[in-house]
Amino acid sequence: MEAERAKRIKELQKEKDVVILAHYYVDGEVQEIADYVGDSFYLSKVATKVPQRNILFAGVTFMGESAKILNPEKTVVMADESADCPMAHMVTPERIAEVRAEHDDLAVVCYVNSTAEIKAVSDVCVTSSNAVRVVKNIPQKNIFFVPDNNLGRYVAEMVPEKNFIFHDGFCHVHKSILAAELRAAKEAQPDALVLTHPECTQDVVEMSDFVGSTSEIIDFATESDAKKFIICTEMGVFFELQQKNPEKKFYSVGHRQFCPNMKKVTIDKVEAVLNRLTADGKGVDDIVLSDEIIERAGIPLQRMLELAE
Repeated sequence: MEAERAKRIKELQKEKDVVILAHYYVDGEVQEIADYVGDSFYLSKVATKVPQRNILFAGVTFMGESAKILNPEKTVVMADESADCPMAHMVTPERIAEVRAEHDDLAVVCYVNSTAEIKAVSDVCVTSSNAVRVVKNIPQKNIFFVPDNNLGRYVAEMVPEKNFIFHDGFCHVHKSILAAELRAAKEAQPDALVLTHPECTQDVVEMSDFVGSTSEIIDFATESDAKKFIICTEMGVFFELQQKNPEKKFYSVGHRQFCPNMKKVTIDKVEAVLNRLTADGKGVDDIVLSDEIIERAGIPLQRMLELAE
């Protein structure tokens, strides 16, 4: 990106007291100018510690909602308001109420990739990087894991002492990474290690050398002596992988490793939001949640931060 634009963005941020948080799946140009880049767990922690009163979130809606829940006094704006996560809407409060009625000693474990409304009726939130740790620390025996079926099944394998009730939600990007295509990729690059996100289907997970969150995949590739890797997650992560490991080679499994919602977030939109935003957080539609939702959804998010330590 040209230096002039980067300088202009930094000046606007300073003038308007804005921090930019970006997820690994957004465009590399956006990651380049962000103050903090990470997976959803890292960004949810960062959101509680930044001094700026305005947060510009380069990601999808549920991430901005989480930042607002943890920082109700701050203004949180999205780089693109229409960037949303389909999986976040794949479970309803009614379904959670049904499962609660059917099971005693139950904890509703809610993946952060969910709406504020769903967080508000859950017991604890998790991310892909802390889900195993958090579930192990929960006293309840029965776990209703929402909304992602694949991550739920991966956690269940890691925590066999718990009884899991699964939901049928999924990430369309990770579900589209097929075992047959991964086999072909492995044949093409037989000396490459396979690094996989646990939102992938079980057959893909079983063919992998390492399974972990986006940030854990980056750390593994960076610390590994191997020189070639097949990456089973959204391709936005390639930017950080290549920044940290210019001498290593990274391969995708197929052309479908692409989240159209994350790719709505562009550097032009980030700059446009900064131009419209005023120092007191006006001029752009911000994330608005009721006091009740903020209070109720804040409990499982705070519990996640405590149990994950």
